[in-house]
Amino acid sequence: MDGLFSRTRTEVAPGAVHVPDWLPRDAQRDLVRACRRWATGPIPMRHQVLPGGGVMSVKSVCLGWEWDAYTYVRELRGVPVPPVPPELRALATRALAEVGYTPDFDAEIALVNFYDDAARMGMHQDRDEESRAPVVSISLGDSCRFRFGNTEHRGQPYTDLTLESGDLFVFGGPSRLAYHGVVRTFPGTGPTDIDLPRGRLNITIREKG
Repeated sequence: MDGLFSRTRTEVAPGAVHVPDWLPRDAQRDLVRACRRWATGPIPMRHQVLPGGGVMSVKSVCLGWEWDAYTYVRELRGVPVPPVPPELRALATRALAEVGYTPDFDAEIALVNFYDDAARMGMHQDRDEESRAPVVSISLGDSCRFRFGNTEHRGQPYTDLTLESGDLFVFGGPSRLAYHGVVRTFPGTGPTDIDLPRGRLNITIREKG
């Protein structure tokens, strides 16, 4: 689809790099199938309930550590969180090397979010990790309008760009605590050969510290 940003590798902000079409189609398909397995694991994919009672529109499943409304836990209601598999650890190392970050990174957390046609993600900071190592983000399926902002507040200045299936986005350094979110998804824009008929999967891999 036509993006709001050039489909070339771009440093969106200092330390934040967008690499379009980074993951080949066969690898995307394998990753989608793996996400399906993780989503039906011992802690199934679910809508997170926030402390104030709000329910997130995305559905999520975690590996390594479970994000449970602003904190990370090893167990959820007595069920141990599955570990981050070796293939995601290797993917994170490759991704960081691709954009020039040191591969000295412990992929302790993988968060998988599923966006249906109506799902959004409000502007937020990824600040629940003690480590300030970069965050690795991989998109699969339908495209989305992704908003990447500043480190001070949710308002402007920010940049809107389109993330498509197979795109890599890494943010760290001075942009590690930048506010960011998903404004909308574009139904029916994903590739037809990755075993994801509809919706968007986003995998973020992080170091907890």
